[in-house]
Amino acid sequence: MNFTRWSARLPGTQRRNSAAQAARAAAAQAQQTSGSPADGAGGDDESGGVADGANPESSGSVPAARAERRADPAAPEAEPGGRSAQTGHAAPSVLSDSERRSAEAAVAAWAPGTATATENSSAHVTRSIDALSVHDLLGQVPALAAVVHGADHRIAYVNDAYTAVFGPRTQGDAARDALPELVELGLLPLMDQVLRSGKPRTVKSRRVPRTADSRDSRDAFYTFTCTPITADGENGVLIFAAEVTDQVEAAERLRASERRQREAAVTLQRSLLPQELEQPDDLRVAATYQPGGTEAAVGGDWYDVITLGAGRTALVIGDVMGRGVRAAAVMGQLRTAVRAYARLDLPPHEVLQLLDGLAAEIDPSQIATCVYAVHDPNEGLLHYASAGHPPIIVCDAAGTVQRAPEPTGPPLGTGGWVHASSSLPLPPGGSAVLYTDGLVERRDADIDTGVHTLEQAFAGATGSPDIVCDRLLRSLGITAEHDDDVAVLVLQHPARTGPDAELFHNAALDLLGGTEAAPRARAFATGVLSSWRFPRELQDLGVLAASELVANSLQHGIPPMRLRLRRTNRRLIVEVTDGDEHLPRRCAAEAADEAGRGISIVATIASAWGSRRTPGGGKSVWCEFALPTA
Repeated sequence: MNFTRWSARLPGTQRRNSAAQAARAAAAQAQQTSGSPADGAGGDDESGGVADGANPESSGSVPAARAERRADPAAPEAEPGGRSAQTGHAAPSVLSDSERRSAEAAVAAWAPGTATATENSSAHVTRSIDALSVHDLLGQVPALAAVVHGADHRIAYVNDAYTAVFGPRTQGDAARDALPELVELGLLPLMDQVLRSGKPRTVKSRRVPRTADSRDSRDAFYTFTCTPITADGENGVLIFAAEVTDQVEAAERLRASERRQREAAVTLQRSLLPQELEQPDDLRVAATYQPGGTEAAVGGDWYDVITLGAGRTALVIGDVMGRGVRAAAVMGQLRTAVRAYARLDLPPHEVLQLLDGLAAEIDPSQIATCVYAVHDPNEGLLHYASAGHPPIIVCDAAGTVQRAPEPTGPPLGTGGWVHASSSLPLPPGGSAVLYTDGLVERRDADIDTGVHTLEQAFAGATGSPDIVCDRLLRSLGITAEHDDDVAVLVLQHPARTGPDAELFHNAALDLLGGTEAAPRARAFATGVLSSWRFPRELQDLGVLAASELVANSLQHGIPPMRLRLRRTNRRLIVEVTDGDEHLPRRCAAEAADEAGRGISIVATIASAWGSRRTPGGGKSVWCEFALPTA
């Protein structure tokens, strides 16, 4: 296929060929008029055709142009002198100025000999742009534009868009007096900086009130750019303002949506946290939660205090990785599960083992850290298990700080790992703090540095647990703009002195077994409860509970056995321990049964009862009675 002939049929190609042909005819006419025809471009031949020197084939045109030339034999051909070969009159001009320039450009593209015409055309366009004035360049721009010059920023020009927003301005006046809007927007100091530095400056999203006659009641927002310019040896500033009202409003709608989502997440988070902490008899506890700054999504930090009975208390703190409502929802499920597992009175590592499996079922992509600790006032110890959580910090009465060792297991949700328990001393007069990583972790420092800072702050913090929480937040630099959630749980085991000490007593009796164990236990309980000056009715109930628990241990347990009586300011606790690990169950005894009613009797007369396995093997069965209020 002849590509040249095929491409000539395209409309664009035909126009270029026609334009080139007309341009050559015009050039030949100009040469003949000047009396100096080009070589080989002599007069017409006898047939009225084009001379050989002007033959299109020799000028480099494509064959398609020749075909178009011969397509209409009846059409008159123009002579080189611009006359018709048939009439002899001058051929009328059919090209306008713009068409002629286009033809010259097309000829330059097809015929290298016409490059001079193209250069002349380009020079003409360049001169036309250079000749444009400020009015021509900025007058039709929809953005606000103003030109000032001199140290006092005298007005040289304002365009129509500027006048439409701020009203007309008089040229030659100083900007401080004639452009009060720039003063209100704080642009004059910026313009001074531009003059001094010779560098442009930009201020974004400045509010500009609408005029009274404006059809739009919304305030407008403009981004102002001040650019240094120089004219006639004097420095000036071009002030250019583009309206960004739609962008600002869209950004504000997005921020409002994010605020609503964050508020919903914070509301959910706080509703899932304890509304009021349980206050154990032997501990003073306080906690605080602070969500991340306004630009940060809420996380999944949580804490809890759970009374287990027999004077023991479980303390929990955890952190679900991630942000937003999803993290808060996972946190709520984990916190509920912890409270349920705590009722089983399991060792800390077994609670975390159960929680690990549940976390993997809730959401395999979510990982959480957690510390579960149990305080036993009889032992003066804090038993705990840590699933990848920052260490507990304990401070004794002398101010000596001790940090818990490394976590006893990996974070929750990883699965397949075995957790372990450990213990820290927490005697009377001691205190401890549990916290999430938001308190000690910083982007520019190692987490150990933050933990060390916390240790120093905790060693010097005094006062109630609420005051200690606030002091720790201030010492660690936690403000409302902090970029991470923070949860802190402080517990104190106060040393009882004076009248307060009279409300807390302990008494214990080792039972060696045999037939005399039960009478000894009843006699011991009667004497102790009488010395504690309990009401007669409460003494009888306490003695009956001690007798039944000892009898149950003698029948189903193994030595060593021990009876412990304990009173606090709010309850009486009766506890019996032995070496057998099988936990008792409450069952319904038949009328003819001679045994099986001991636990049912205890559950009926006591406020609460329970049992658990002890760390060294064996079990503990306990019950408690609420003391009458004064």
